[in-house]
Amino acid sequence: MAKVILGVGTSHSTQVSITPDWWTKQGEIDRGRTPYDELVRSAPDWMANEITEEVWQSKYDQTQEAISALKDAIKQAAPDVLLIIGDDQRELFLDDTMPTFSIFWGEEIWDLPGSMENLAPSHKAGRWAVHAEEPEPYPIASGLACHVVEQMMVEHFDVSQFTQQPEGRSLGHAWTFVRRRLLDTPIPMLPVMVNTYYPPNQPTPERCYDLGAALHRAVESWPGDEKVAVVASGGLSHFVVDEELDHRIIDGLQNNDRESLTTVPRNQLQSGSSEIMNWIAAAGALQHLKMKLHAYIPGYRSPAGTGCGMTFATWH
Repeated sequence: MAKVILGVGTSHSTQVSITPDWWTKQGEIDRGRTPYDELVRSAPDWMANEITEEVWQSKYDQTQEAISALKDAIKQAAPDVLLIIGDDQRELFLDDTMPTFSIFWGEEIWDLPGSMENLAPSHKAGRWAVHAEEPEPYPIASGLACHVVEQMMVEHFDVSQFTQQPEGRSLGHAWTFVRRRLLDTPIPMLPVMVNTYYPPNQPTPERCYDLGAALHRAVESWPGDEKVAVVASGGLSHFVVDEELDHRIIDGLQNNDRESLTTVPRNQLQSGSSEIMNWIAAAGALQHLKMKLHAYIPGYRSPAGTGCGMTFATWH
């Protein structure tokens, strides 16, 4: 039967892939998506020490080293399939449908780069990490993915399933980042999509953990001999860095503490921080393995304490 042999957790924020000279520009974008002025007024005195060129360069270097470590872990494990748990941000899904959970099981799905015309300059600088220059097909482990869909019904998870990519809509950056930054050549994917971002049908942390456990059982009931790596894409806290929340999640992952992971208040899992639920789902699928933290880098990028809790881990 198929086996889950590796876990990988990676932040995929633009900040992960842009050089420090762009971090200020990302901080400026945060003015429009956070209570920025209020955050500046309440920021601790030590925040000024976090937004210097020297500190940023050190954190950037740590981030790139961690990315390399994850890439090496995948290469060494040589999985046949990457089961990637991520969130779609109005890339494949719009208001015509926004499923809580969805699995794609067609033969291939496409990265469609699209226009860069309306992108902020810092997002243009990081575009290479989430899109190729030309449309690129990604192979899908179609048979295994279909089997997982069927088993989800047995597991009482009524997942949305599809085999046809909506015209003109690209596979989201939660998956393309993994291909672009963690792989030299494509590995067949099993894309699992979780609606962490958009109310009113966001799942609870507990539901995500149980989804992961069900995914593990589904994979290991497949009669093939594929080696499967489970990847959590996104997070941790952003667009405001919350170190207390991030450390709670990291500790819960390292200790396989289901209670701690599944009782995080929902109001802490909004906006970018909602992607923590992808990691919680992965934890449910990786209970049999031990998590190793490669790096936690609180990437403050403005006087308001905005940024990303950039986090990188493996399970062996």
